[in-house]
Amino acid sequence: MHLAEKAGLWTAERQAAAREAERRIQAGELTVVRLSFADQHGILRGKTLVVGEIAAAMKNGVGFTTTMLLKDTSHRTVFPVWTPGGGFGMKELEGAADVMMLPDPATFRVLPWAPHTGWMLCDIFYADGRPMPLSTRHILRQSLVALAEQGYDLVTGLEVEFHLFKLGKNHLAPGDAGPSGEPPEVSLLNQGYQYLTELRHDEMDPILEILRSNIADLVLPLRSIEVEFGPSQVEFTFRTAPGLESADTMMLFRSAVKQVAQRHGYHATFMCRPKLPNVMSSGWHLHQSLKDRKTHANAFVDVTEPLSATGMHYMAGLLKHARAAAAFSTPTLNGYKRYRPFSLAPDRAVWGRDNRGVMVRVLGGPGDPATHLENRVGEPAANPYLYMASQMVSGLDGIGRKLDPGPSADTPYEAKAPALPRSLGEALEALRGDQVLREGFGDFFVDYYLKLKQAEIDRFNADVSDWEQREYFSLF
Repeated sequence: MHLAEKAGLWTAERQAAAREAERRIQAGELTVVRLSFADQHGILRGKTLVVGEIAAAMKNGVGFTTTMLLKDTSHRTVFPVWTPGGGFGMKELEGAADVMMLPDPATFRVLPWAPHTGWMLCDIFYADGRPMPLSTRHILRQSLVALAEQGYDLVTGLEVEFHLFKLGKNHLAPGDAGPSGEPPEVSLLNQGYQYLTELRHDEMDPILEILRSNIADLVLPLRSIEVEFGPSQVEFTFRTAPGLESADTMMLFRSAVKQVAQRHGYHATFMCRPKLPNVMSSGWHLHQSLKDRKTHANAFVDVTEPLSATGMHYMAGLLKHARAAAAFSTPTLNGYKRYRPFSLAPDRAVWGRDNRGVMVRVLGGPGDPATHLENRVGEPAANPYLYMASQMVSGLDGIGRKLDPGPSADTPYEAKAPALPRSLGEALEALRGDQVLREGFGDFFVDYYLKLKQAEIDRFNADVSDWEQREYFSLF
């Protein structure tokens, strides 16, 4: 029995998808296929196989070391894998042992910027077919199942801001190769602050058109391309899709943008607020609604009110758990520099109708089948599987307990409401004590995530910053 059978995945549908992937591999001029999985930070990792090995890999999987799931953002292994239990009470983590990545043939693509290369997204399993509990794609699947058991499916749309720069000098001397590496030197593509002006868009059109054509060839549901408020800042939006599909789209989109930009002499970054003069923070606004599994109707629509009772309760759950869920929607230290008053970004857990200062914006209205919520809290570096899972866990709690979101905030930066965390540490502390998110994600995963992100904070606190050098070096 091969791994796909042990995992209970070797269905007729999956076999058909595997045959179609093999057909496309054989019909094209492919030489290799990249097998990638989303790590804990939402970064794609994996291995590249020659095409002759892919048929077997779709059944048997490919092994990789468990340390890939134990690293912080500097790629440093946080957990002591040489100790009993791998430092986390899991015998499977001892000695940097292997787990398996199993390709999902339904995700097969040919990479248009590397046409000799195929690509597949993988799930992570133990060799005996058990899902690896640290797999973030598995976490989202579990949340989708819990939502389905309550009679709903998640529908999401992506609105993603990021920065595009002209690549200058790459620092590739041996001394530049620290754990995180010396970042490249870049220059702007436009001066910015002329939001949505056609001239600014045209200045960036050469690279925007290259990105658009590659994204179209990947068959990702691109909807619009906009020049954002800040210099060298853009926004791409995507049509609505089921939860897992949207998360997979976000993973491939970010990776594709960075790879294509690099090949053409540009640098793309989804870092929330780069340390460059005059740049603006980037956000990831997650549009979401629930589809009733029986009627297939939008469960947020009401014929007389802007939002149905189900939608109001779901939104109340998002607000109730906003401080703890920020650990997933805003998982970097840098992302909290975006939560500023009067900045088109939220600073507290409030909602409003078509108000860009609130955390959750209600869009649509009575009888409008497109009625949905826009959560403006996320940063574009967030792991999409964890971000979306946190929304469902929070929203389901609101529905289950019939929570009330309170009145609409017409003055969002003055409303009396819980403040969003001011730091990653504050968000982690809120997550530590949130029993609903602990139950939804599992204590094991939450404790793992807390340790992983705390290691990031500890490294930051141990570093001597430019600010400290300027402030104290001459003064004292």
